[in-house]
Amino acid sequence: MKNMNTRTIAGVGILTAMVIVLQILSSHIHFGPFSITLALMPIVIGAALYGWKAGAWLGFVFGCITLTDAAAFMAINAPGTIITCLGKGALAGLAAGLVYSAVSKKNRLTGIISAAVVCPLVNTGVFVLGCLAFFMNTITEWAAGSNAILFIFTGLIGVNFFVELGVNLLLSSVVERILNAVAPKSFQTA
Repeated sequence: MKNMNTRTIAGVGILTAMVIVLQILSSHIHFGPFSITLALMPIVIGAALYGWKAGAWLGFVFGCITLTDAAAFMAINAPGTIITCLGKGALAGLAAGLVYSAVSKKNRLTGIISAAVVCPLVNTGVFVLGCLAFFMNTITEWAAGSNAILFIFTGLIGVNFFVELGVNLLLSSVVERILNAVAPKSFQTA
């Protein structure tokens, strides 16, 4: 990140630590076969405060941590698992940063809400694409005769996506207030 100052380095460092801790903690909270993701909101905060590059970095860190919880997929296709995990995280952070940057010019709260919605959408969307590209044969076996695509949405994603989206939406207004208190518009580097 060009022109990083001490405040930016410290802020991104703190958010990186938050992503790691939240993802490790949330790996123990399960709805269905997979754990929910609580680490998306620090990614959105980082993207809003420090821009899309910080969002992509925080998402990449999140993706690295999710690799530790992807043993079932790693055994099937290690390169596909790595691409999916790292890609979904980094692209979710990147998209959150770009959406926040575009939308917040009109209204900061709408920018935060939009980024908070886009982040889990991209995270889940890239996961689905990874499933289709790298794991379809195995997922078809797991579906045991039912529709494999339906199994992806009900068995693998299920309630998790809605919990992630709900957490992000609930915290959006709080985050917007925090940003107004600690990061006036002139402070942002996005």
